[in-house]
Amino acid sequence: MGDSSDEEYLHAEWVPYSERADWGDVTPLPQDDGPNPVVAISYRPKFREVFDYMRAIIARGEKSQRALDLTTEALRLNPANYTVWQYRRDILRELDANLQHELDYLEEVIGQNAKNYQVWHHRRVIVEMMNNAQFELELTQNALDNDGNAKNYHAWQHRQWAIRTFNLYDDELDFVDRLICEDPRNNSAWNQRFFVVKHFGFTPEVIERELAYAMDRIRVIKNNESPWNYLVGVLRQSKSGQLNSNSAVVAFSEGLYNAGNRSPYLMAFLIDLYQEQALQDPSAGEAAQKVNTMCLDMANKHDVIRRKYWEYVANHLKILLSKPSQTEQT
Repeated sequence: MGDSSDEEYLHAEWVPYSERADWGDVTPLPQDDGPNPVVAISYRPKFREVFDYMRAIIARGEKSQRALDLTTEALRLNPANYTVWQYRRDILRELDANLQHELDYLEEVIGQNAKNYQVWHHRRVIVEMMNNAQFELELTQNALDNDGNAKNYHAWQHRQWAIRTFNLYDDELDFVDRLICEDPRNNSAWNQRFFVVKHFGFTPEVIERELAYAMDRIRVIKNNESPWNYLVGVLRQSKSGQLNSNSAVVAFSEGLYNAGNRSPYLMAFLIDLYQEQALQDPSAGEAAQKVNTMCLDMANKHDVIRRKYWEYVANHLKILLSKPSQTEQT
């Protein structure tokens, strides 16, 4: 974010620091781009002045209320400036400032810069300093609920950090379920569900529950990658870790295929499942034949953009099956 509000420089309410009596003891420190900069950036007057004074304050190591106010103005012009955020934290510590006020300030900044890593990092440090995350779930929920932010990586990372650090798991499944109901393709919400369920533990009962949950969502939208990925992830948590470890899932996926569904995600799942079956029992050629047939269909009809990959999968399985087993070698 640049100095889009630089028009304020021309307004009477904004007084340049060089004209402020209480800043007369500070000599601004211009940016040093060297004698022959490759690309000289033409900063606007307000931006240049604020950061010239910011550099001067940092150089002299001043940590005061006016320095804190200056960081606020600098961050309004460039909220991605790591150095200013770091110095702001140093000032807050030095002044033993009211950190609740800082959280209030950050809520406003995040509302305008929800995909800015530096803002979220600063928020985390402040919460750690307070050792209190009581506002973080609401904050991240608001950030995710805003238009276009439902998959905001930074908001999700911050939410997971807060939940993990302060043990805030209890109501998270309900929150995630709401997001999935609103948008079944929200892969971030599916990932969050896995994160929460893994914390509580993938017991046999939980695995059955989560598999049923995923299959229910697939029934609604069969060509939806997110629940298929989730289904695989949950199956891998079973004792055997095999895709064919649950007969209900096998029957469900084969039923969809036999009914004529050709979702590439369904077919990719079945290819992986039949590969496992073929490698577990090389003498039974039916599973290997299914892999070959489906890979050809994927390469030529349903996932043409990855044609080379599906040809590789089919050929690689043939190579593996052609190798003598350990029993035959001995």
